[in-house]
Amino acid sequence: MDPVLYIVATPIGNLEDITLRAIRILGEVDVLACEDTRHTRILLDRHNIKKPDKVISYRERNEAQSVPGIIKLMMDGKSVAVVSDAGYPGISDAGYRLIAEAVANGIKIEVIPGASAIPVAILSSGLPTDSYTFLGFPNKKQGHRRRLLESVKDLPHTLIIYESPFRIGKLIADALEILGDRKAAVCVELTKMYEQTSRGYLSELLEQFRDKKVKGEITVAIAGNNPKFINKDG
Repeated sequence: MDPVLYIVATPIGNLEDITLRAIRILGEVDVLACEDTRHTRILLDRHNIKKPDKVISYRERNEAQSVPGIIKLMMDGKSVAVVSDAGYPGISDAGYRLIAEAVANGIKIEVIPGASAIPVAILSSGLPTDSYTFLGFPNKKQGHRRRLLESVKDLPHTLIIYESPFRIGKLIADALEILGDRKAAVCVELTKMYEQTSRGYLSELLEQFRDKKVKGEITVAIAGNNPKFINKDG
């Protein structure tokens, strides 16, 4: 059998948000490479998935060192599934280097679709969904963050940004100054028990999140450069 690298999307919060195909693949592969073995074990136990014979850690901190060994396993005929703690491996998580190396070695890639915070956030925001620009996690340094926002300020597409709960107020403040007072939404803990989406103009959201202590994962959606979504009184 030719080697296969499975890129498996896992739930972003609610453990029920996993496909039947993902459950089957996770139970069939020889090797499971995961961001956090303890976190993935919870998912496996929840769905009675038999743990593969070999489970290894594969995360951003050890990605460069791990890739050659994983490639060798597949070249030796082992099937490998890669998962992150939430959503798709390779989307703001380790995965790109392994996928690129697998492609370079002629290894088949199969993506097992599933949950992602990006479509959930844009659909929850009430903003246009016909096109969007995903910016991932901005650099924690303000100068880098501001340059990123400057680079997209003229785009008409809805902007989707991941942010740390410790920097959400700073992101909104920079976005307000650089992009103008646009409609936006701050989505916290999507699909989880305490899921919350706050909508309004950036000036309103800044008042809400400037000094607020937030817990959990955050995805921000900001309207594109369209007069329809800019506060004319701001």
